[in-house]
Amino acid sequence: MSKHEILNTPEDRIQYREYKIILQPQHFITPKAFEDFWKIVRHTAKKFDVKVREAEGGFESHVREVLFFDTEDFALYKNHFILRLRTRYRGGWPDGIPELTFKFRHPEFKHASVVNVHPVIPGAIARIKFKEELLPVREALGGVRSIFSHNCVLAQTREGLELALKDLASSFPAVKSLEADHEAPLRLVNDMAVEEVQVDVGELNFGEGFHGKTSIAVWRTRKYEKAFCGEFAFQCRFDSEDEIHKSSLRRADDFYKALQLEAHEWVSLGTTKTALVYNLGSNAVRTE
Repeated sequence: MSKHEILNTPEDRIQYREYKIILQPQHFITPKAFEDFWKIVRHTAKKFDVKVREAEGGFESHVREVLFFDTEDFALYKNHFILRLRTRYRGGWPDGIPELTFKFRHPEFKHASVVNVHPVIPGAIARIKFKEELLPVREALGGVRSIFSHNCVLAQTREGLELALKDLASSFPAVKSLEADHEAPLRLVNDMAVEEVQVDVGELNFGEGFHGKTSIAVWRTRKYEKAFCGEFAFQCRFDSEDEIHKSSLRRADDFYKALQLEAHEWVSLGTTKTALVYNLGSNAVRTE
């Protein structure tokens, strides 16, 4: 495989639907919270004839450090870009090279689909993903709204992020069009390092080949070891939206809406994990 090869689709064709529910942090005091929420998932799945498969070791915790980088005035985020570095830990030590994600995320498909997130980094092997992320509506439980996310994922050491906006633009040309100070340095957003603890519980099957891997996670501030949100998510991959059976898609959507109601004491509306990281500081901004 060529080092310059781009993996997955670089086109404006959605190949992932990821359903997400942000969860209130006070529930995540012990690991038992993961099992408690999963019981609600199983109960709701049974009502909609959704097949549940639990993975071996599905409640084994995986720990990652999550860092967001932006200019001091959040030039990237205000323009719907996100720059994130995730480092997996095993036994208390970094496990492999960190994963850098550069993404453009927008509530309008036409805006997200035309943004080219390809890198021009010599020797880089990049994975391009175009996803429709499903979230509850802001005002009430039981609804659904979409955010479209064009992602580029590649390996990157943390030291390589000590740069200015103009340096990022030289690697990701999509940034060049931003009306911002391109001399501005990239900094850790709100000086905040996130500790993510996640369990990859198993799989939900909605029939006709439409199925998704599930995860439950909690995000904590590393500085204070304090949880500020949780998340339940399941992601379904497909080659073409045309291949998704309508009954399977309807079952997935109905299950997702009902789960919000079944788990109403857990759900936090109107935000995303990234938005919470940005809004925990004094320089709050909202784009999602």
